[in-house]
Amino acid sequence: MTSVLLAGCTAPAPPPAPKQEAKALAPAATEYYGTTEPLAADAVYFVLTDRFVNGDKSNDFRKQGGGAATHTFDRPTPGAPPGRSDNVGYLGGDFKGLLDNAQYIKDMGFGAVWLSPIVDQPDEAFTGGEPVKWGGMWTDRGKTGYHGYWGVNFYKLDEHLPSAGLDFRGLTKGLKAHGLKTVLDIVLNHGSPAFSMPKPQPKFGKIYDKDGKLIADHMNLPPDKLDPKNPLNAFYNTKGGLAQLSDINENDPRVLPYFLGAYEQWIEQGADAFRIDTIGWMPNPFWHQFTTRIREKHPGFFMFGEAFDYDANKIAEHTWPENAGVSVLDFPLKERVSAVFGKEGGGFEKIAERLYLTDGPYTNPYELMTFYDNHDMARMDATDDGFVDANNFLFTARGIPVIYYGSESGFERGTGEHSGNRNYFGQAGIDAAQKGRIYAQLKRIAMLRAKTPALQRGLQLDVEMQGDRAAFYRVLQQGDVHQIVLVLLNKGGAPQVFEVKNTLQAGRWLQPLGGDAVDVARGGTLKATVAPHDVAVYVLDAPVTDVALKSELDRTMARARRHVAQ
Repeated sequence: MTSVLLAGCTAPAPPPAPKQEAKALAPAATEYYGTTEPLAADAVYFVLTDRFVNGDKSNDFRKQGGGAATHTFDRPTPGAPPGRSDNVGYLGGDFKGLLDNAQYIKDMGFGAVWLSPIVDQPDEAFTGGEPVKWGGMWTDRGKTGYHGYWGVNFYKLDEHLPSAGLDFRGLTKGLKAHGLKTVLDIVLNHGSPAFSMPKPQPKFGKIYDKDGKLIADHMNLPPDKLDPKNPLNAFYNTKGGLAQLSDINENDPRVLPYFLGAYEQWIEQGADAFRIDTIGWMPNPFWHQFTTRIREKHPGFFMFGEAFDYDANKIAEHTWPENAGVSVLDFPLKERVSAVFGKEGGGFEKIAERLYLTDGPYTNPYELMTFYDNHDMARMDATDDGFVDANNFLFTARGIPVIYYGSESGFERGTGEHSGNRNYFGQAGIDAAQKGRIYAQLKRIAMLRAKTPALQRGLQLDVEMQGDRAAFYRVLQQGDVHQIVLVLLNKGGAPQVFEVKNTLQAGRWLQPLGGDAVDVARGGTLKATVAPHDVAVYVLDAPVTDVALKSELDRTMARARRHVAQ
């Protein structure tokens, strides 16, 4: 009956609930990061396309150029010692050879491919300048544009690269299907060799627009003989520049629109980033205009420049927002890395001096492209252990690592340009590389970086950088990511015992390269033995709570990115 009584009555209203105090929100965790640049997640594999893999012999054009002085395919460099070789002609590498091996690159742990310039080149070997010779520098007679840096039409693909059904758009689409971004090498400073020829040669010293119309011609004249009143001459400077190359006149009003149109075309076809050749040879205001205009259409587009100088204060100027506002290849660090891990030797303290983790000259040192060799210098002269040690460092320390094709096997180690540096790698080289120790250890550490956000973008805090030993943290605390990584490097020939105590946060540290998890109590110590020429990596996925660690990170974070436009 109770239910009937309740149905016929109105229950008294309950007293109002006591007013709840608003729950205080937990303070947001302090952010710690080196960079927010998306490309920082992607280690870069650099290919000189003609020298990588010949995937399509139909685009070799083996009879191009005519006679002995001017044919373009397979031109051995004179003066090679017995058993050695070098070549200044085309050797057949192309888009198909690159795409056929995209999975090989991806499986090594890379996320991007930087390929040499793709634009149209002269169709003969150069007959001016000094004769090319073994080990020579700035000797271009007999050389071809196989490397891509002698552009004559910046809107047109060089015929040696594409195949039927595979143009640049197809290449970038194919690379993306393998999880690889495309970094395109671009040139604005110069065109092709332009003077000193016994008689004028087709295309040399000339530039054509997107419709194939001639817009610039050096006319085989030395720079000081050019006529600034002649529109065909006015595209070039009259003071000259590198060797016999035509030197682009950045003050001519046609120049910037020409190159913007050309390189925006390649972005539209799939380029994800640019490497800018010879950035130091053109003035800062020109580069500021160029990069600003590119980013007006493509916000955040990543670019890095090549300023071949070991002085950080000089190359850092290109990173400042009032100038180009781009990253740069880290030549000052490269100088120390190739020495310390090469035959010259030295301790980690030499490397630490070039990291500029605080109060440095760069806009952001974490966005620098780190490397130990490339096509414009001698390849690193190191033992297999040296390559392993160098890769273990590059793929755990600050910056975006770049590896030159073949370095995964120590290919042509120690050789310079015209001495084997740019030799043909080929499918045989790729197959052989996968059987070697350098490759195996590179893949191991590169794959770890690809899976570990703190190694890609985290703040770096050095614990020890001395002799054969290095210990440092990489810390990323941003958004949903809270990750602390401890890296221990041993580049010596004997095991090294590390004991890390100060700034060590309590928690369960995992070892992604193998080994049991390590439980560290508050105030405890992490003790580890690192094998010769090896690396140990410990990962703690947790917010920073250790007071001493937080204090050091706060100090480093405040001083990591220093330069601000005035």
